[in-house]
Amino acid sequence: MIDNNVMIERLDPTFLFTWKGTRRRDEKNYHKHDYTEIAYILSGHGKYRLNDQIYEVSEGDLLLLNPGVMHQALCTDPDNPTTEFFVGFSDVQFSGMYVNELPLPNGQLIIHTKGELRQRLFKLCASMEAENAVCWQGRYYMMKAYLIQMLLFVFREQTEPMPVKTGYAFESVNRKYVVEQIVSYFEDHYSEKVSLDSIAENMYLSPFYVSKIFKSETGEAPIRHLINIRLEKAKEILESGWEGSIQEVAAKVGYDDAYHFSKLFKKRYGIPPSAVKKMEKV
Repeated sequence: MIDNNVMIERLDPTFLFTWKGTRRRDEKNYHKHDYTEIAYILSGHGKYRLNDQIYEVSEGDLLLLNPGVMHQALCTDPDNPTTEFFVGFSDVQFSGMYVNELPLPNGQLIIHTKGELRQRLFKLCASMEAENAVCWQGRYYMMKAYLIQMLLFVFREQTEPMPVKTGYAFESVNRKYVVEQIVSYFEDHYSEKVSLDSIAENMYLSPFYVSKIFKSETGEAPIRHLINIRLEKAKEILESGWEGSIQEVAAKVGYDDAYHFSKLFKKRYGIPPSAVKKMEKV
């Protein structure tokens, strides 16, 4: 299994190639790549040399060949050769790992698939082979879509489902959509305690990634945006003829500390909140 702390940070792979072949002789070179490669054994029996160790492979085995992994396919029985399906790609990122490095379940380079996962991978390989054989428009994007499905099915098989969140649900990792959902969440929950960690956890993304895409889309950090929303709401309350205390206004927009709230307010508007209150009375 893979630790549930390992999460997908970027899954927008660059599809490089696919290849299907029957192995009737040893692969000529013992080699490695600077991209990621996965190999699925569709049928037969054989062996693989991986980082100077020999492994037996057979139908349903999936090899995860990260960049830098030395590998060589070996033919052990020409009468029962392996039929293999390869996919090469780059530009994926998992938390705590190098770019293009796939998480390995229990550190193993080979997954022995079975049941539903095996059937799904067989179908995806067949779909990719058929798509690659005909020059339809959008072929690259269809191949990429199949690849993403393949990676997700494999990753899900090796992790436990995340607990269902009872709070605000985020359903997409599209950059603009993520930012829109964060802003919407701020608008609805500015009076509550909100942290970058809680938002990131709810979206199954890293705090760093959430902060990065938010700033790239809006030009400001997410917490700064939240502060601005809170201060605008506070100003609206004060300008509406508020009769309560500054402490109560601060609490209404998510601040326990009225002094801290007043400092932020004055920094943004040039006057303290108490001055706005007095101006409205005049």
